[in-house]
Amino acid sequence: MGEISCSNGITDKNGVDGKSLSLSGYRKSCWYEEEIEENLRWSFALNSILHTGETPYQDIALLDTKPFGKALVIDGKLQSAEVDEFIYHESLVHPALLHHPNPKTIFIMGGGEGSTAREILRHKTVEKVVMCDIDEEVVEFCKSYLVVNREAFSDPRLELVINDARAELESRKESYDVIIGDLADPIEGGPCYKLYTKSFYESTVKPKLNPGGIFVTQAGPAGIFTHTEVFSCIYNTLRHVFKYAVPYSAHIPSFADTWGWVMASDSPFELCAEELDLRMKQNIKGENKYLDGKTISSASILSKAVRNS
Repeated sequence: MGEISCSNGITDKNGVDGKSLSLSGYRKSCWYEEEIEENLRWSFALNSILHTGETPYQDIALLDTKPFGKALVIDGKLQSAEVDEFIYHESLVHPALLHHPNPKTIFIMGGGEGSTAREILRHKTVEKVVMCDIDEEVVEFCKSYLVVNREAFSDPRLELVINDARAELESRKESYDVIIGDLADPIEGGPCYKLYTKSFYESTVKPKLNPGGIFVTQAGPAGIFTHTEVFSCIYNTLRHVFKYAVPYSAHIPSFADTWGWVMASDSPFELCAEELDLRMKQNIKGENKYLDGKTISSASILSKAVRNS
């Protein structure tokens, strides 16, 4: 869990409930601290605590941090930060949509923040995006406070559904060109654990993909010491469900680690860097901040230690 600490010794153990509002008089000396693993914590200074709240599913906070700008924290875990969220969301969205020859229909599992939808909607071929998140209050919170995604939330191509992603996907008759998993890590016993299993991928995700369809998911920390937590497991699961599975990663400064994603399909991923650049120029509105063809191609070159696991 994250903690918000102040120089007078007051500490909000959750860092995300209403008590943190009482820290407003100490904002200039507040720090946010998150446990990365046992004996290792990540900490940075705050300008202010902008908002805190609690939903039936999770605690939520919006912090104004000195090094990373506005940061969204859910259940004591940093979800995204203003200055570098583009790395995560460009990496999650664009490789799959670029490798697909004509992505028109997209289903997002999770993604309540709106940033994943924002990046998808930059693609000129996209006609419909279904974003399914279980927590309506988090979605409304992000609509209100994350100004950068307001245009995406108002885009007529976006259909917002409040439901369990598995139930929603199973109940729909239509299939999709790309399905994206933007969910919390699969911690055993956690709310998203069953959305990372082999049976879920085989019985729910794969049948809902159109021919040539692509599935991509965030896959947790992928650093030299952290990749065995979930990244390796997700990749090894998907490669037993789809003919082709590509793990890739990027360093995200606000996460204090390298992060991973896995892209999978029954069609091969054959585009080279130059072809990816051409598709970006043809299909994406505006310039990416992080990704180009060479970045995508090199992202799947993992270190020896990570490959061997």
